[in-house]
Amino acid sequence: MMRALALAWLVCAGVAQAADMTVLRYVDQDPGDPAYTTRLLVTADYLRMDTGDDAGDFVLLDRRHKRVRNVMRDSRLVMVFAPGTVPAPSADWTVRFDVEPAAAGTERYRLSVKGHMCSEGIVAPRAAPDAARALAELKAVLAATQYRVWKDSPPTLRHDCDLANLVWDFGALLGRGLPLEEHEFNGRTRHFETESREPVRPELFTIPPDFAMLDAPSS
Repeated sequence: MMRALALAWLVCAGVAQAADMTVLRYVDQDPGDPAYTTRLLVTADYLRMDTGDDAGDFVLLDRRHKRVRNVMRDSRLVMVFAPGTVPAPSADWTVRFDVEPAAAGTERYRLSVKGHMCSEGIVAPRAAPDAARALAELKAVLAATQYRVWKDSPPTLRHDCDLANLVWDFGALLGRGLPLEEHEFNGRTRHFETESREPVRPELFTIPPDFAMLDAPSS
């Protein structure tokens, strides 16, 4: 019942005023670590990702200029990520994205590469569409960096699913809608918790002016 009410609110939120921001909260968990909250604040110009602490570290996507800034308060440093070039997949790169109906207004999905499950879960095609687009934009900016990290990793730590989820095929899911549940091949999980519309607070999308800026390599 609570999931149905939350989903109904997500769908209706699309008619809210442009001066509002979408606030999404997920519960994320990495294998062997405690669960933690991830908050997403979405406006027409920005996506901010943090732990729910207004005064904590955060990741900020400038949607207009396609830049991602990782703000680290303790070190007073901002890492700046720009889009880069991502090579095309090899000729044997075979991807499947399967969906089937689930609860009202949702679908169950499965993304696999070369027959191996990379991620699966539940997506809501009509829920918070601009938030889903913003998440795709964030991954698009970071794709070249993610590819470089994968390429520079020891062969034993490379997995095709990292390329699928982070570099080449994230659009299959986010183009479908907003993820409500995600279960990845490496054991990482994400579960939708709440959604709301709140007045935009410009200070949450502002970079501290006295922090040092450092451009991260993107290729």
